[in-house]
Amino acid sequence: MEPQVRGVTEHLERVLALVAPLPAGHRDLAEALGEVVAEDLYASASVPPFDSAAMDGYAVRLADLPSDGSSVTLRVIGDVAAGPGAPAGVGPGQAVRIMTGAPLPPGADAVVPVEHTSTGRFVAGATRSEDSVVLARRPRAHVRGAGEDVRQGELLARAGTELTAALVGALAASGTVRVSVRRRPLVAVISTGSELVPVGEALGPGQITDSNGPMLAAAARAAGADVVRLGPVSDDPEELRAALDAARVGGADLIVTAGGVSAGAADVVREVLAASGPAAGPVTDADVASVAMSPGKPQALARWGGVPWLALPGNPVGAYASFELFARPAIDRLRGLGGAAEGLPSQGRNAERALLPLRYPLGQAYRSLRAATAWSSPAGRLQALPVRWVDGGVEPAGSHHSLSALADADGLALVPPDVEKVRAGDVVQVLMLR
Repeated sequence: MEPQVRGVTEHLERVLALVAPLPAGHRDLAEALGEVVAEDLYASASVPPFDSAAMDGYAVRLADLPSDGSSVTLRVIGDVAAGPGAPAGVGPGQAVRIMTGAPLPPGADAVVPVEHTSTGRFVAGATRSEDSVVLARRPRAHVRGAGEDVRQGELLARAGTELTAALVGALAASGTVRVSVRRRPLVAVISTGSELVPVGEALGPGQITDSNGPMLAAAARAAGADVVRLGPVSDDPEELRAALDAARVGGADLIVTAGGVSAGAADVVREVLAASGPAAGPVTDADVASVAMSPGKPQALARWGGVPWLALPGNPVGAYASFELFARPAIDRLRGLGGAAEGLPSQGRNAERALLPLRYPLGQAYRSLRAATAWSSPAGRLQALPVRWVDGGVEPAGSHHSLSALADADGLALVPPDVEKVRAGDVVQVLMLR
């Protein structure tokens, strides 16, 4: 099977065509943190539900306070704290001690903070002892009006929004109990190569520790997926097929493999994808590509028993860059996150120059930064270069084909295919990693 030559954006379009947002289901709000809202959410009730005190102090009538700011003495007739109970009404010349969050008594329309009165401060646990208080009009009323934060029926979250702790709080305050969300996708990660040994096992001659498996599993978890790791597997096609079957039977929504997709005689992914007849197994939609990016040129797509399968290169930096540019947007689409559920924005023929992000429609993950130093870029391929912050911009992070460079990187500089030399001071697009 000869690889198809294509640009990064075209390959991403094909990746996204393999996946669709997962079905929605209802979950208790408290259990849905990190999941993605499947339908617009509206406030069930107003927040706050009543006019309340924004400060500890005295509830008063503004009509009793001279507009010139001079002090007056008011009679203190009661207390009201946050919680159930009906507060006493405030009449002419009267004040009520009030605590933050307590409902404003009938007749009152302002709160004077205690520190700006003759009382000075309230003593925790002490009952009211003062019969009167001296105070004056303040610039602010220190009252939170009913519905000032959120009004009943107000839109709180669009479909495609991830449930953060803050959003959970806002929904809970407005009375939301259950939400319609898409579950976290299950991603199966399989690293391939007869030379690979699981982390912690002793190395024999010609063997290396599998780093792609743990790295891609961690990246998938960081992208909001649940993960199952299978492997590493050797360059035996039957062993790879068995791992793919295990992923399918285990309910994986996406399979991500690393390695075995280049042009070598032992590249097991290419061998499985090229098989025909009974030996092919349940593989469909096989698509082997030579993508115009560096690192990460060899790529492949397929379905294994209907499960979308992304085959990434074995070079660790290439595998990581490929995950960020292809696998993460696929996971985001499975989750129904933001614009990823709607597919790829139209970019035209020069899409690689901009490479607009799918994960974040407003581009939060991408920044335009200046190069602090010069570096070269391969002609005709989009360069995904690990870079780190320095004074004045970004520079390549160590030996950019090494894992240590990734560990030191703050982002991936995405250099367009028609740029062969980045000069100090040039503006580059950086996919931020932290």
